[in-house]
Amino acid sequence: MVEQPEYGKVSSEFFENVIYPHIGAKRNEILVGPSVGVDNCVINVGGGQVLVATTDPLSYISELGAEDSAWLSVHSIASDISTSGFHPQYGIFDLNLPESFTSQEFERYWSALSRECVKLGIAIVGGHTGRFEGIDSTIIGSGTMFSLGSSRAYLSPTSAMLGHAVIITKGAAIETTGVLSRVFPHKIKDKIGERALKSAQAYFRKISVVEDAFTAIKVGIKEAGVSAMHDATEGGVLSGLYELAKASSLGIHVEIEKIPVSKETKDICGLFKIDPFTSLSEGTLVFSCDPTRADDAIVLLGEKGIKAAIVGQLVAPEEGMNFSDRNGKVNAMGHPATDPYWAAYYKAKQAKWT
Repeated sequence: MVEQPEYGKVSSEFFENVIYPHIGAKRNEILVGPSVGVDNCVINVGGGQVLVATTDPLSYISELGAEDSAWLSVHSIASDISTSGFHPQYGIFDLNLPESFTSQEFERYWSALSRECVKLGIAIVGGHTGRFEGIDSTIIGSGTMFSLGSSRAYLSPTSAMLGHAVIITKGAAIETTGVLSRVFPHKIKDKIGERALKSAQAYFRKISVVEDAFTAIKVGIKEAGVSAMHDATEGGVLSGLYELAKASSLGIHVEIEKIPVSKETKDICGLFKIDPFTSLSEGTLVFSCDPTRADDAIVLLGEKGIKAAIVGQLVAPEEGMNFSDRNGKVNAMGHPATDPYWAAYYKAKQAKWT
């Protein structure tokens, strides 16, 4: 029997059983290494400084065009760095282009990527670019960003604290809503109407947590405020909440009814038959905060036009990871094997939805 591929990021079980046992040499200066739910590595470079780094795919989605595809690629990586509390400073980009990708398209993509890096203060310090036979994908390479900062000032999903409130920004399935409405506008317009479609398409520029992160930490960090931040991507909001707790070896209780889900998101997820709580949600920041500063963080975010809500609390590990539904029933919270977004996306492509 031929094994069927699972699209998107590998499952946590695959990571822990196949990847994690083989991660090269051990080095004492690594403070935070690879783990499920951890956005960045942290390396002690001496002198009271640490280096924070992350990597992610670069994408080109023809329906979005070169400029918006580049914007999405930059913010996908910059969002992860931002969850450390450090501004992204340096970038390295590897581009492996399909034969069909013209020089003119590449010039538009690269110019847009560079412009967004300028806006975010990111210097491009290296990379690799080539065109290769056999590449026919929305993934056209990868990018790495890294930053230097004080060893006393970085945050990690591993640093969440017992008793801290758990807050999310924007709501569920932000990237799902923003991308699907751009890639399949005609099908979605038939389902939800033109006005709602335009509202859903506006979600595209919400697919970033850079501003969310730097606004939230204005209340303070660690014991004084925000103790950990995480970008909810693959597996959606529930996965992001689960990963934050797991990375810090804590339990978590979430009230699922407190997680905002817009009408546009509900309608689009209904059309594609996917769960908004477990679908791709880049743009949703998950963070833990001292409960006495949580309301202040929500006010600061609101002043920037970013909605936020307290959805749960970090609890002792023996209390487990769970969420209560609208009826008050408590359900165990797990990590989804795969994000339903990818299968729905490719199925719609095969059905020639537009």
